[in-house]
Amino acid sequence: METFTESTATAFINAPLETIDLTEWLFTLKDAEYQACSKVHIACGNSFDSDGKRMSINVEEVADNLLIQHYIEEIGLKDHCRVNSISDSFSVVERTKLGITWELKVNRLSESSCEFSNHVVVSLTADFLDLLTKANITDLEPIRNNMHQNLKAHNEEETPLFAKDIEKKALNGIWK
Repeated sequence: METFTESTATAFINAPLETIDLTEWLFTLKDAEYQACSKVHIACGNSFDSDGKRMSINVEEVADNLLIQHYIEEIGLKDHCRVNSISDSFSVVERTKLGITWELKVNRLSESSCEFSNHVVVSLTADFLDLLTKANITDLEPIRNNMHQNLKAHNEEETPLFAKDIEKKALNGIWK
C-alpha cells in the first residue's frame, strides 16, 4: 500500500529506559486510560488475530471519521512497537478501509529520561480508491492535506498524554 500521509510527534518520559515496555503498555492499555489520552478516543480493547498475534482494537473519531482499528503486532520490543491495521472508516460519504501503521519508540536521553516517539502512517487501500472514484474525486491533494492536518493535530494531542501514562506506569514498576 502506498503511504498517503504520516505524522510523528514526540514527548519526554521522565523514567529510565529500563523501566519502560511499550509493547506491554499498548497491549494492556485499559479503556479508561485510552480515553483519557484524547478527547476523540472512544474505546479500546485487546484480542488476538486468527494467527494468535496480539491485537489492539481502538475506536476513535478523527475529523468526523469514525475509525475502528484492528492493530496487529508486527514488532514487539520494550523500546519499539509497531502494529498494522486495515481500519474501518465511517464518514458522511460512506464506509471504507484505510491502512494504518502505528509505531511507538523510546530512546534514552539520560539515565532517568527518554524521548517517546509516536509515528502514524495512513496508506490508501483499493477500497478507499474505489470510494474516491465513485465520488468522481480525481485530485487527491486536498484530501491528503486535510487528512494530514487532522492526523497531525490528533497525534500532537495524544502523544504527550500517552507519554505521561507510560511514565506513570514505568515509575510504578508495572513492567518489572
